[in-house]
Amino acid sequence: MSGSQESTSFAALRGQLQEAAAEFAGGPDALEGILLGMVDDVDRAVREPLEIFPVCHHSPASALAMARRLREKQPKVVYLELCEDMAPLLTELRNCRLPVAVQAFAGDVDGFPADWAPLSVVAPITEASAEYQAIAYALDTPGVELVLVDRSADHVFQWDRRGEQEQEGTEPPEEAEAALHGEAVGVEIGDLRPRFAELEEHLLRHGKVRHWSEWWHQYVEVPLGDSAADHDTYRQVMFLIGSLFRRLAPGDGSRVRVDEDRERYMWTRMREHLAATGTDPEDCLYVCGAFHAASRVEEFGVHGGSDTFTISPRTATTWQYGLIPSSHAAIEAQFGLAAGSVSIAATEWAKSLKRTRVEPYRLEGQAGARKSGGKKKAAVAPAPVPAPAADADKLSGFLRRPPVLDGLDEAELLGWSVDIVRAARRNGYLASTADAIAVFETSILLAGMRDRARPTPYDFQDAAVTCIEKDSVPGRRDVRRLVEIMMGGDRIGQVGYDSLPPLARDVYDRLAPLELKLEQRGVRRALLDMASRPELRACSDVLWMLRRLLPQGAARPIMGERRLGERSIQESWDLALGTHQRALIELGYEGVSLEQVLEQRLRRDAYGPQATTATVLAAVEDSLLYLGGRRLADELGTHALKLLAAERGVDGAPEVLRRVRALLAYYRTSEPVLPAWIESFVKTGYAHYCTLLPTAFRDEDATVGQVAAMLGFLFSMEGLALSLGCDRTQLELAVAQSHPDDPSKTALLWAAQVQLGTLSRAELRARCDELLDNPLVVPAYPRYLSGFVHALEPVPGLADVVVEAVSNAFGRLPDSVLLPWLPLLITTLRSGAADLAPLMVREAGRIFPGRLAALDAWVPPWRMPETDPFAAKPVADVRRGATLLTAHPATCDAVAGLLGCEGGWARSDVPAPAGAGLLAAHPAACDAVAELLGCEGAWATAGSGPSGAALASRHPATADALASLLAGH
Repeated sequence: MSGSQESTSFAALRGQLQEAAAEFAGGPDALEGILLGMVDDVDRAVREPLEIFPVCHHSPASALAMARRLREKQPKVVYLELCEDMAPLLTELRNCRLPVAVQAFAGDVDGFPADWAPLSVVAPITEASAEYQAIAYALDTPGVELVLVDRSADHVFQWDRRGEQEQEGTEPPEEAEAALHGEAVGVEIGDLRPRFAELEEHLLRHGKVRHWSEWWHQYVEVPLGDSAADHDTYRQVMFLIGSLFRRLAPGDGSRVRVDEDRERYMWTRMREHLAATGTDPEDCLYVCGAFHAASRVEEFGVHGGSDTFTISPRTATTWQYGLIPSSHAAIEAQFGLAAGSVSIAATEWAKSLKRTRVEPYRLEGQAGARKSGGKKKAAVAPAPVPAPAADADKLSGFLRRPPVLDGLDEAELLGWSVDIVRAARRNGYLASTADAIAVFETSILLAGMRDRARPTPYDFQDAAVTCIEKDSVPGRRDVRRLVEIMMGGDRIGQVGYDSLPPLARDVYDRLAPLELKLEQRGVRRALLDMASRPELRACSDVLWMLRRLLPQGAARPIMGERRLGERSIQESWDLALGTHQRALIELGYEGVSLEQVLEQRLRRDAYGPQATTATVLAAVEDSLLYLGGRRLADELGTHALKLLAAERGVDGAPEVLRRVRALLAYYRTSEPVLPAWIESFVKTGYAHYCTLLPTAFRDEDATVGQVAAMLGFLFSMEGLALSLGCDRTQLELAVAQSHPDDPSKTALLWAAQVQLGTLSRAELRARCDELLDNPLVVPAYPRYLSGFVHALEPVPGLADVVVEAVSNAFGRLPDSVLLPWLPLLITTLRSGAADLAPLMVREAGRIFPGRLAALDAWVPPWRMPETDPFAAKPVADVRRGATLLTAHPATCDAVAGLLGCEGGWARSDVPAPAGAGLLAAHPAACDAVAELLGCEGAWATAGSGPSGAALASRHPATADALASLLAGH
C-alpha cells in the first residue's frame, strides 16, 4: 500500500470476505490473502488523487460510463492508454467511417532481426468504445489536452518476444473481413480476460455460457450498463475484476514483465507531464484498462516512486503512421473474441443510449454523425465535482443486488423473432410464424435454464438455430450467421480521402477517368476502350501496376493482357479497391507513387539474399512491362549476369531459359540492336552450362527437366553464342564427358548426341529396339520415354522418334508387360513432361491416319525403306519426255523456231541417235568440249565415217555423261 495508512472504507466488505474464506477454506490460507488483496487494490485505486477510469476494450458499458463522467467532470487533461507516437493521427478520425484502426508500420527495420520485417502495430477504434468517447471529447472541446501515455510502437517490439507471440497467436482468419489487420500486433485498451485457464473454464461452466464474451456480457456488461449503476459503482466493480484477473494470472514471467513495464511507462509519462505543465491532478482523467488500473508497481500514482524506471531509447527503425479500415470480424479475430460479439456490443450501445438518454461524444465531421444546429460553444467550466468519497462502499450493494427485468426486452425479443424468420425466408429456409413463436418461447426457456433474468442475444441465437436450422443450409448463410447480421452485422470502416497517404490519393486521381466509385466496397466493372479514348491508356498502366502490387482480387483483368511487346486496345477489369483499402494504404508507406514503390520492390527482390538468376530476370521483365525504359532493365540484367556466373546449381535453369527466350524475342522485335547485357548473358550462360553439364547428368538432385532446360539453352542460343565468340567444341566435349546413370537422363543424352551429329537416327532407333528386346529393361522403359519427351525442349525435331518409340512399345509388348507399367508411364509423363506432351500429340496427329478405315493399310513411316538423299538418282527412260512433247506440239514447234531448227517431227517407228542431230547442228559447242578434253582430231567430212566413235572410245566416261545428258532432252 502506498500513501497514507490503510483505509477503513471497505472494512465491512473485508469482514465478509474473511468469513467466506474461513468457511470455504477451513481457515486462513491463500484464498483469504487473494480476497483481501483484491479489496486493498480497489481501495488503493479509489484513493488515488489522479482519477483512474478503468475500461474494457469495445465495451458499451465502459463507453456509456465514460460519456457520463466526461460531461460531469469536464477534465482539462485526458491521459489515454494508447501508443504515444500515434497521437498525430487521431485528428484524422473525423474523416473516416468507424471502425478503423490506427496503424504504425515499418517496412525496413534497424535494430530488430531482419526476418521480423515488416513490423505493424494496430489499435482498432469503434464508436461503442470508451477510448473513442475520450478522443472525441478531447479533440472537440477547446482547452482540453489529450496525452497518450502508453509505450511507443517501437517499444512494443523491443519488449515482446516475436517467437512467443507466434506461439500464442491464433490461426490466421480465412475471411477477407477478418484479415483486415493482416499480421499486425494488436494494441487494445483494457484486455479483461482471465489468463488462468482453470478460472476461465470455471466461470464459463458455472455461468452456463460457451465463450468468455458471453460471460462478460451477461455478468458484467448488462449490470454495469443499467441506469442504476453510478460512476463510483462502475469504477469499483472494474477495479475488483481487474485485480481478480491480475492476482490469478499464471506465472508467465515475460508477459507479467511486459505488463508491469507498461504500467511503469504510463505513470512515468504522466508524472513528467504533470511536472512540465503544473496541471492539478484533480483536473485530469486517466483512461486505462482495468487490468492496469489495479497495478501494484512502485511507480503507481502521482506520488509513486520516481527515478526508479528508465525508458529505453527507440531504435533507428523509421516508423510510418496511418489509418486503415477495420471491421468487427477483424477485431474479434485478432483479440480472440466470440464471433458476433462486437456487433452485439454495437447493438447494446445503441440500445443503452436510447434507454439512458445519454448524449455521446462524436467528432465533428464524422461520417454518420448528426449535424450540429449551430456553432459549437466553448465548454463552460462546470462546478467542481468532488472526488468519490473514500468511505463509499458500492461493491457490497452491487454484488447483492438482484437483476431487474426490463419490460422493454420482451418487445425487443418479439422483434428479433420476427426479423430472424423474415431473414431466414429470404435465404431459402421454410420458416413461418410458428417458427417465430417457437424462437421467442425457446429463448425465454434457455434463459431460465441458464439462470438468467432475461434472454441475451446469445440465448436468442441458440434458440434460432434450434428452431429454424434444418439438415442442410439452402443458401450461403446459416442461421447463426443470419443472427449476427441481424444484430448489426460486420460493420467495415472506411478511411476518408483526406486521411489517405499521398500514394492512395494519387491512385484515385489517376483512375478518375473511369468514372467509378472506387472508394466504396464491392466489385466495380471497368471497361477501357483505348482506341476511342486514348486517355484511358494511363488508367490501364495504373491498373496493371496495382495488379502487380496489391493482393489478388483488388484489380483482376477480365479481358486484355500485357506481355512483352503486346498491348491490348480494349480491356475489362473487376476492381475492388475499397475492399482492399488497407493494402493500398500500406503501399503509401513505401513511397509517394506507384512507380517508385514498384521500382523499390523490384530492386529488393533482385538484390535480396535469396535472389536467383530467374528472379532477377523476372524483375527485368516486370520493369519492361510496367515501367518502360532501359535504365532499370539494364541495371537488373547486369546483376542477373553476375548471379548466373556465381551459381553452382541448375535449379533455376527452366525458368532462366523461359525468361531469356522471351526477352530475346522482345529485344529482337523492338530494338535495333540487342542490349550489351543480354549478349553477355548468352555468352556467359553458354560457357556456364557447358561447364555444369557433365555434373548435372550425374547429379541425383538435378531433375531431367533441369538438364533438358540446360540443353535447351545451349542449343537454342547456340547461333547467337557462336557469333559472339563461343566455341562449339566446348559443347561437344561437355556432351562427350556426360555419363548418366538415370534412364531418363540417358535418353536425354542420346537426343543431344543426335542434335550434335555424333549419333544417327538409325542408331537411336536401334537402341530403342534393344531396350524393348531386353526383358530386364522393359520395366524402366517409361523413364526412357520421359527422357525422350523432355528432349523435345532442346531437340524439337525428335518428335517423330518419340512417337515411334511410344508406338513400338504399344505394338510390340504383350499385354502382360504393357498393362503393369502403363499407369507408371501416364503418371511419369503427366508429372514430368505435361507441358511438352502437346508437341508429341501434334506429331502423332500428323503421322497417324485421320480415318479408321485407312488404318489397316497404313504403313508407319519408320517401317518404310530408308533412302539416301545424296545418292545418285537412277537414269530414267530416254524418251520419258516424249509424252509431254507429243501432248503439246505447239510449244515444241515454238521452241524449235527460236533455236533455228528446220527439221520436222520424226516418226516414232524410226529409231535415231538422240544426240547426233544436236552435235551436227551445233559444232562450236562440240569443238569447245573437245578442246577442254584435249582432243586433237577434227570433224570428219560427210561420208567419211563415224568421227564420234574414236572420241567416245577415248573418253568413255565423258561419252556416258553426254549421252545421259542428251537423253534428258
